[in-house]
Amino acid sequence: MRKLTGAVFLSLDGVMQAPGGPHEDPSGGFRFGGWTFPYWDEDMSAPFGKIIDAEYDLLLGKRTYDIFAAYWPYNQDNPIGEKFQRINKYVLTHSDEPLEWENSHRQSGDTAAAVADLKQSDGRDLLIQGSSTLYIPLLSAGLIDRLVLMTFPVLLGRGKRIFDGTEKPGALKLADHFVSRTGVVMATYEPAGEVPTGTFETKPPSEAELKRREQWALEEA
Repeated sequence: MRKLTGAVFLSLDGVMQAPGGPHEDPSGGFRFGGWTFPYWDEDMSAPFGKIIDAEYDLLLGKRTYDIFAAYWPYNQDNPIGEKFQRINKYVLTHSDEPLEWENSHRQSGDTAAAVADLKQSDGRDLLIQGSSTLYIPLLSAGLIDRLVLMTFPVLLGRGKRIFDGTEKPGALKLADHFVSRTGVVMATYEPAGEVPTGTFETKPPSEAELKRREQWALEEA
């Protein structure tokens, strides 16, 4: 089975929109395009290289596909551009618009079902870049095998996000991490079963605590 990795450039408040440049994705009035650039330094090349230099095919939403198709084929002198040109691009879309970038393949229908079928097929592992709309259904369906969060020390306010509260509850384990000199935290997580819980209580609950629980239970009813 193919493994699916989601690699996300993320602000501290959870926004992932337009990390690469001011004209990348200004939809919704987003005005901070290119917000990762000031924090990128050379020591991030090696940990990021573990992701971008691996062998994979791309899994993309239509908007990210359009952004990539208008940029990377015209930047073949960049190793990433050369790689993206060569590998398969699987595009989740309901549009009938032709996918003209070579090695592009349309995936239609229910997102989770389409990706589940794709993971069962033969081929390289899969990497999501951008494509915020894919995360909500794929996380809910438990289809992401590895989540790489590259969190930058900036607050962006409104913008596209990968979490909306509908995610399937579950624990994660930290598989790898790196902290840059500019404060970027790169953390790789893998699924680790059900959410564990516990308590720091050392004594039986007081009467005041029992009363509080009862009152809150009535408010929730």
